[in-house]
Amino acid sequence: MADLERPQRLQIMLTDEELAALENWRFEKRMPSRSAAVRELLRRGLSSDGFLTADAGAKSQDFGVISTERAGNGPSDSNR
Repeated sequence: MADLERPQRLQIMLTDEELAALENWRFEKRMPSRSAAVRELLRRGLSSDGFLTADAGAKSQDFGVISTERAGNGPSDSNR
């Protein structure tokens, strides 16, 4: 197998609605692949201000893409 330009793999689980939101954004922005879209969204998120640290005891399921309710102080909380 040839050396990969990006040898690290990240697997995430999404709801059907979250995947639809990702796909819609990807096609609107004419991104070449789902991976490219996720990398661009990560780049934008990591460069943004206003993300607060999650509350103690927050679970992964508390941080969805679509839902505005969060147990922690996620990205959507800073925009309220």
